[in-house]
Amino acid sequence: MNTYLIVKWLHIVSSVLMVGTGFGTAFYLFFVNRAKSVEAIAVVSRLVVRADTWFTTPAVIFQPLSGLWLMHQGGWSLTTGWVLASLALFFLAGACWLPVVWLQLKLRDMAQAARAEGGELPPRYWRFARRWEWLGYPAFTAVTVIFFLMVNKPS
Repeated sequence: MNTYLIVKWLHIVSSVLMVGTGFGTAFYLFFVNRAKSVEAIAVVSRLVVRADTWFTTPAVIFQPLSGLWLMHQGGWSLTTGWVLASLALFFLAGACWLPVVWLQLKLRDMAQAARAEGGELPPRYWRFARRWEWLGYPAFTAVTVIFFLMVNKPS
């Protein structure tokens, strides 16, 4: 197997890790929030932060590096339409993801504090949870379109 195919495989696997981890953690935090169990929210929010740290963050770093290298090796330029669109969508997703990471840290901390105190989650938790949720919609939409563009490479 040559270097191009290895990097392409790693690019695909890291994109699956990035999107799969993001979707999976979003799914669990979204639904555990609706259960309103402080104990469950404390556990899930801690694991969401851990999964983003272990899987999503390295993939987010690797994706543009490997993508640009593959683009160069494949003979595409930065001005190619699908490449430009993919990069713009990646930056849109990133612009949503960075505040999501901060919000997840705050959600985790508030849930841990509520659990330790045996109390309820503060109203601030629920405001942050709504922001976290609404930032996820454009990010996941952008990444879904990127998958389409990577596979189809429309002219």
